[in-house]
Amino acid sequence: MKKELSVFLITKQEGKNLKTCLQSVKEIADEIIILDSGSTDQTLAIAQEFGAKTAFKEFTSFTEQKNAALEMCSKPWALSLDADEYLTPALLEEIKELLNSKDMDLCQGYYLKRSNVFLGREMKHGGVHNEKILRLVKTGSARYVGGRVHEVLQTQGKTGELENVFMHNTYTSIEQYFGKFNRYTSLAAQTMAERGKKFKAVQLIRPPMEFFKIYILKLGFLDGIQGFLWALFSSFYPAVKYAKLWEIYKNK
Repeated sequence: MKKELSVFLITKQEGKNLKTCLQSVKEIADEIIILDSGSTDQTLAIAQEFGAKTAFKEFTSFTEQKNAALEMCSKPWALSLDADEYLTPALLEEIKELLNSKDMDLCQGYYLKRSNVFLGREMKHGGVHNEKILRLVKTGSARYVGGRVHEVLQTQGKTGELENVFMHNTYTSIEQYFGKFNRYTSLAAQTMAERGKKFKAVQLIRPPMEFFKIYILKLGFLDGIQGFLWALFSSFYPAVKYAKLWEIYKNK
């Protein structure tokens, strides 16, 4: 008998992305769960178009939001996606076969490979190609851990891995990149402060080393101008995060 699957997402203002995401999973989703945090665009209308079950929760952290969405899933298996992600046809077929396999229950979860698209280019290098992420889990056996941002889904027991990739249309413009960059570095700094993390001035001089690691050691230069910009922008993330941590402590 086919295993039943819930697909769950958290959203806010995802009208531009959501339809592509839901279109890619509609063949395998027995239930679509969308936990929204106050969209005023077409997000909820698109969700209703696909018959999704929607609910509202004020945003507190990515970890809490995704755990709340996962708890809403009623099917034996759950697939986690972000609104700017979508399954490739190859991965869709692979998941279909898995859901119809008697061996699926031998694992508590399955890692999927993610391929990132940055400024219109699928990145093949720079440490962002074929990232292995736990996304398909047995409901009730998994939970997100982490702080306000960079949440991680974890499960107990044996895990497997699927071969094909899903796509992440991560940033379509530089303006969008820095909008998220500002939000994520602030959330990361707040998490560190809440955990009593000490400010380390040495983190402020990390950008050159981070750039060298991403652009040279991880072959980011093979991804053209997008590879250069990805390495350049990403190299400042740790320094900005710690600068904001310093600011939090200064203001206290």
